Amino acid sequence: MLRNFFLKHDKKIQRILEILPGFCSWSLILLLLIGGFVIPVYIAYLVILFYVFWLYKSINMAFFSIVSYLRIKASENFDWLEEAKFIPEWKKVHHVIVIVTYKEPLHTLQRVVQSLANQDFPLKQINVVIATEDRDTEVLDKVKILRKEFGHKFENLFVTSHKLVAGEVAGKASNENYAARWVKNELVDKKKIDINFITITSCDTDHVFHPKHFSYLTYKFLDNPHRYNLFWQPAVFFYTNFWKLPALTRVVNTFCSVWNGAVLARTDRLISCQNYSTSLAMIDKIGYWDPNIIPEDYHIFFKAFYKLQGKLEVEPIYLPVHADAAEGLTAWKTIVNQYNQFQRWAWGISDDPYVIKNYFLTPGVSFWDKTIRLVRLLEDHFLWPVNWFFITVGMTLPSLLHPQFSHTALGYTLPRISGIILNICLSFLIIILIVDAKHRPPRPNDVPRWKSFLLPFEFILMPIVGLVFNVLPGLDAHTRLMLGKYIEYKVTEKV
Repeated sequence: MLRNFFLKHDKKIQRILEILPGFCSWSLILLLLIGGFVIPVYIAYLVILFYVFWLYKSINMAFFSIVSYLRIKASENFDWLEEAKFIPEWKKVHHVIVIVTYKEPLHTLQRVVQSLANQDFPLKQINVVIATEDRDTEVLDKVKILRKEFGHKFENLFVTSHKLVAGEVAGKASNENYAARWVKNELVDKKKIDINFITITSCDTDHVFHPKHFSYLTYKFLDNPHRYNLFWQPAVFFYTNFWKLPALTRVVNTFCSVWNGAVLARTDRLISCQNYSTSLAMIDKIGYWDPNIIPEDYHIFFKAFYKLQGKLEVEPIYLPVHADAAEGLTAWKTIVNQYNQFQRWAWGISDDPYVIKNYFLTPGVSFWDKTIRLVRLLEDHFLWPVNWFFITVGMTLPSLLHPQFSHTALGYTLPRISGIILNICLSFLIIILIVDAKHRPPRPNDVPRWKSFLLPFEFILMPIVGLVFNVLPGLDAHTRLMLGKYIEYKVTEKV
């Protein structure tokens, strides 16, 4: 009955679910502002409850940052190729890396392909796919240079050219969908390579792989009997151009990198994102990437999750993939590009209706598995633009908006309780930043020492950073979706 209702009223339900995130985020913000004036006691308890929740998240982040750091260091020193060679089928494995590109600089393309040429895994089992767009008229000359420089090193260096057709949206998903289908036809249908021993990796142009990445992936792929129900996810660190960034964007990219590292140890929260691998057999089974969506990474995970009736996990690869943070020719342009990138990431909220509908419509999925996945997704997406208000002004609003409240026992103790909890959170933040410093690249010789010395003090900018790169792009995405003003895919500028 529920399924029939959803199918009968699909468009109306879709629109309601698109309105829901913006309604919830604006309602929580207005509740904090108006409630501080009307019901300050309840708002005070709500703020304390949120701070306890934030303390829990801070402890988790610090603990799992340490765990991930230790595992990454151990993995960097481990000989994954020798381990893979103990499995007789290792020579059957072929890796396909799809590098989606649109008007990217040549040096960025050369860098990512060079990182693949530096792999300790046999290069004649690696297939590189430069997935271009038909409308990119500048790419042909770049492709010629790449073929001349790297064409002889790999099993294959393919170049695909995707032409946007009706029903598709310009972006990574539509290009990747075309490239993956083309490669399957080339390797499996024509060359008769066993699809069950092919992995496919989704890669951005600015990514740089660790030299042991595909040896690690080969071992993990062969060692797991559930390999066709898995994604593999490395730690994406935005540190390639770390020392070139202005303070505001350096701070926010530090926290993005911290999260990407820590979440590897939380397999219950881990979702394929930014750079990920899986089996071509699974991608073929579920019908590839949907070409009409923008947030391709979360979407492909949940598409596979429901197509496989919940029998899907993400396994960590404890190795770093270094990436460029958003950058521009000037500090202001860098900030604008960074904002646009966060707006695009926040647009992942547009995929929530798809996940929610499949929660009710897809039979055979474990109730607890799909519920936990959904709740954590909604927590991350719905609270994205809300957290900042609770953290920065939550403790002061009730007394500020309702002066009499400050004379009550709760009004007197609220700032003190909040201060104690936030100071404890700050201590865990310091631990996180110490661990993160171990991942960061060393200061280049052309960067003055004073800049390195002032680096820890940049984190006093966190309230501004949170407002500019968290609240504003989050509310922007939520409000656009709520009003039906859909965004278009924007490629992050490379310098």
